[in-house]
Amino acid sequence: MTVKEDIENAVNVLRKGGVILYPTDTVWGIGCDATNAEAVARVYKIKQRDDSKALICLVDSEARLQRYFRQVPNVAWDLLECAVRPMTVILDGAVNLADNLIASDGSVGMRITGEAFSKELCYRFQKAIVSTSANISGQPAAQNFCDIVPELLEQVDYVCWSRRQEHKPHQPSSIVKLGSGGEVNIIRK
Repeated sequence: MTVKEDIENAVNVLRKGGVILYPTDTVWGIGCDATNAEAVARVYKIKQRDDSKALICLVDSEARLQRYFRQVPNVAWDLLECAVRPMTVILDGAVNLADNLIASDGSVGMRITGEAFSKELCYRFQKAIVSTSANISGQPAAQNFCDIVPELLEQVDYVCWSRRQEHKPHQPSSIVKLGSGGEVNIIRK
């Protein structure tokens, strides 16, 4: 299977409200259409995660990130520009996303991916994609495909083929929460 075919298959599943396992710019992720509340609910169920705990989303560009917030503060762009590894920013004023994805304070964590596969996947899908680590809540994140427990593989609608043979260390993104007044709170380094 080619990367293009793999992405097409994943996009078709996402468009039908399905859930996928896919490689990202950090660890392997469980993903779905970030605008589809039923799909988001399935991700919470698959992860056995309390829906009060936020899920991160991926987008392919600055322009797409701006579609999901009333306003992106300048400090967010500065931080993203200076980041030396993948950085998720949690911003207030989330819009155009599934209600069960938005935290009670109106915020959502989002990351612009630069990794080739996930960037192309986001570009082809044309929407934000949920990107929570491929693990049961409380267990270690799947750095590589071989780290994903069979229980997860059985519960999703599509498992991407790309990067399955990879065996190298990966780590989750850093996470920074930005307050409406410009406050910067480091959640994960």
